[in-house]
Amino acid sequence: MFSGSIPALVTPFADGKFDEASFRALVDWQVESGSSALVPCGTTGEAATMTIEEHDHVVRVCVDQAQGRVPVIAGCGSNDTAVALHHIHAAKAAGAAAALLVPPYYNRPNQEGVFRHFEVLAAQGGLPIVLYNVPGRTITDIAVETVERIVKAFPDVVVGIKDATGQMARVSEHRLRCGTGFAQLSGNDDMTLAFMAMGGVGAISVTANVAPAMCAEFQDACAAGDYGRALTIQDRLFPLHAALFSDASPGPVKYALGRVRPGFPTDLRLPMTPASEASRAAVDAALAHAGLLG
Repeated sequence: MFSGSIPALVTPFADGKFDEASFRALVDWQVESGSSALVPCGTTGEAATMTIEEHDHVVRVCVDQAQGRVPVIAGCGSNDTAVALHHIHAAKAAGAAAALLVPPYYNRPNQEGVFRHFEVLAAQGGLPIVLYNVPGRTITDIAVETVERIVKAFPDVVVGIKDATGQMARVSEHRLRCGTGFAQLSGNDDMTLAFMAMGGVGAISVTANVAPAMCAEFQDACAAGDYGRALTIQDRLFPLHAALFSDASPGPVKYALGRVRPGFPTDLRLPMTPASEASRAAVDAALAHAGLLG
């Protein structure tokens, strides 16, 4: 259902408020640059700092601006199953194509609790679900066996996974357990080349915020089996993949967007703070290496 270069969109803020005009312009740029889908209100979008009303509004704006040109996979995750279900219903009403869902963070449920969380969301949400496994942020892993259990219980609902575990063997494990039609999307830009070679079909990407055309070209090369061309692009982008995580995200990526799109608002909401001087220098060098600065 989903493949290619899918940016995990930042959310622009100005004077503490959602900057809708800048966000709409970002959506247009992403679509025109070849992104194959959009993810609003993920980690990179600072969803954890938004009110429920703001969160749902950002998703509505994203769907409205996309105008059906590409699908919108709305970030709907919460550590509260009821709140996650609310976000899915709101995303469905807005016209989103799917929901991206992390396992409950902070609560630290066992694997039975993880399954029961997704069981409710799959049975009652009314949207296709892309799982998002990022234990580095949530602490809670979706074990391979639990992924298989969820997919087999809801094969027409749970359609893919964004895997940010960094455990490359999971790509093969998920293929064998969940089938080749289960969409595996990389959640680590620096590992996406290997992820694709092992059976991935795309990436939900931070770097695509800043280099959407190059990330789309990279994905096209992988899909065509042209791994020589993909490696050439990887070499150009790799320093940027690293630099965008040289300080707490999304500080570096917002700084980078301000460099490649002058005037783009780079404000963050607490507890996030601007990228450090060292991080900014790393971003500048990486942008130059990639050929993304005027």
